[in-house]
Amino acid sequence: MIEINNVSYSYSGVTALQNISLHIEKGEAIALLGPNGSGKSTLLKLINGIISPDQGTYTFDSEEVTGKKLSSAQFTKRLHQRIGFVFQNSDTQLFCADVYDEVAFGPRQMGLSEAEVDTRVNDCLSLLGIQSFKSRTPYHLSGGEKRKVAIACVLSLNPDILVLDEPMSGLDPRTQRWLVEFLVHLNKSGKTIITSTHNLELVPEISSRAILFDENHEIVGDMPSGQLLEDVDLLKRVNLVDQYYHCHQGSDHKHFHDHSF
Repeated sequence: MIEINNVSYSYSGVTALQNISLHIEKGEAIALLGPNGSGKSTLLKLINGIISPDQGTYTFDSEEVTGKKLSSAQFTKRLHQRIGFVFQNSDTQLFCADVYDEVAFGPRQMGLSEAEVDTRVNDCLSLLGIQSFKSRTPYHLSGGEKRKVAIACVLSLNPDILVLDEPMSGLDPRTQRWLVEFLVHLNKSGKTIITSTHNLELVPEISSRAILFDENHEIVGDMPSGQLLEDVDLLKRVNLVDQYYHCHQGSDHKHFHDHSF
């Protein structure tokens, strides 16, 4: 579904992606790992069509995504209907006067009837358990509530792929747990899920495959999530963990100490 070949990208001459190649199949659950500034967020922006490669090619569903095509409103509209992006900072995604209009914005842009828009909004609010937020101003919501509204906005377009940039950051443990279970549910229902995260303990739950970046903006690991998390030397080499130990003798439960980011 997604094919990225030898892609490089720079911001004003500063490298963000260096010769990245990977393919992602429909229905996969993938975690992107790596230290801050390694290229995870840039890759997510590339997949979502916010940026286009300086070098190499990005193909989505057999069609190459280029800067020229992304300048077409019709093309980007079609792409964003199929790939939903939940930003790390929900405030950058929310701009309407109330939650209802926020979730309705995408379907209205698609040209759906107001009756269909209303159905989609209420379905999404119900799915995320935030019907009571309908008339509230997003600005006054908590971080976890904003994250749920941002996810509802994306799901209202019924995308094939859900891309999430550090979705656990700033959430309390209860909301984190809810989000993990929600992503698992979406994946089981057939959605492709791509999540960047620093929370290694959640990786086996939210993904079956992990892709690891190093500080040179290159992919240095692409394998089943459990296998990657077992490769302690590799995780240390990319400066992602400094300790790794068994919590209980005879248990396979691992604990990771992240470096501060």
